[in-house]
Amino acid sequence: MIHVRIRKQFPPRPDAAAFSLDVEFKASCGVTVLFGPSGAGKTLTLDCIAGFTAPDAGRIMLDDEILFDAQAGVCLPPQARRCGYVFQNYALFPHMTLRQNLAFAIQRKPRLERHRRVNEMIERFRLTDVAGRKPHELSGGQKQRCSIARALIGSPRLLLLDEPARGLDAPLRAELYELLRQVQAEFQTPILLVTHDLDESFELGEEMLIMRSGRVVQSGSPKAIADRPASVEVARLLGIFNLLPVEIVQLNPQENSSRLRLGEFDLTGPYFPGHMLGDRVWLCVRPDALTVSARDGSPGANQIPAQLQRVVEMPHSVRLEFSGGIRVEVPPSQFEAQKHNREWVISFPQEGLRVL
Repeated sequence: MIHVRIRKQFPPRPDAAAFSLDVEFKASCGVTVLFGPSGAGKTLTLDCIAGFTAPDAGRIMLDDEILFDAQAGVCLPPQARRCGYVFQNYALFPHMTLRQNLAFAIQRKPRLERHRRVNEMIERFRLTDVAGRKPHELSGGQKQRCSIARALIGSPRLLLLDEPARGLDAPLRAELYELLRQVQAEFQTPILLVTHDLDESFELGEEMLIMRSGRVVQSGSPKAIADRPASVEVARLLGIFNLLPVEIVQLNPQENSSRLRLGEFDLTGPYFPGHMLGDRVWLCVRPDALTVSARDGSPGANQIPAQLQRVVEMPHSVRLEFSGGIRVEVPPSQFEAQKHNREWVISFPQEGLRVL
């Protein structure tokens, strides 16, 4: 279990804006994802935990041991914290072979134990055939496995991963995900994983911290956050929603219904407690929750007409981009049967509508 409560400020400088990190969270066994855009403070958080950067205030506790406490004047050096760190650029020593990189990470161990541990990790991470090569002679996947093996060889109490899949192609990315699942199952080491890839968060994360501008703006399981983003800013960060400006023109708690005005058209939705008539809010709906069909006469209930502006064919679906900034995702077979449509209508599911 790790408990982090830290603050770190960087004053403004020429050509550099001020930045303030102020986060508090707990993480236990499993994978906790730090998700957010570049510049949100994700890597800085890992650096503070690892001891590479000293916070201005707060406390960091790992397994009931204080790693950092500003008030008590405690700040353990990185080597005393037993945190394995996998950097974005792997940070392998270029003049050492893969075997030497691993041995260096446990150089204080007795020679025989060091030899045993290195051989064990080389075999476990399938690096036997390249153990004598230097980093520039390794593939991206081999460098990544070596970096993770080096982080684990000292039996860390916490594993810190900073965008571990960055720069890997799809097969290597899938291989890495499987490797990390095996690492978590075998070593039972809590993992903090930094990423700005939502698919990676769902692939690996058990808990998720959404970070923006140095703050945690929402936390929970990836599915819970994707189902119910806490704010418009979180929904925008996730990038998986239509966010459309609407006005609430009717609220009926007795019938658990409401009416929302989108442009010239009204949509029926569930009752939204905490809102009032006339509120201008954002309608939040996933592209795969919408359906489309050929326009035949006037739009029906919860339908609006739209002009198709762009078609993006993806591996498992087709994204249709309509006027008004509305995106709809449909199966390829469904689009193929309707691709000659000139006029479209978009249907909004009553129970699938949320406002923020």
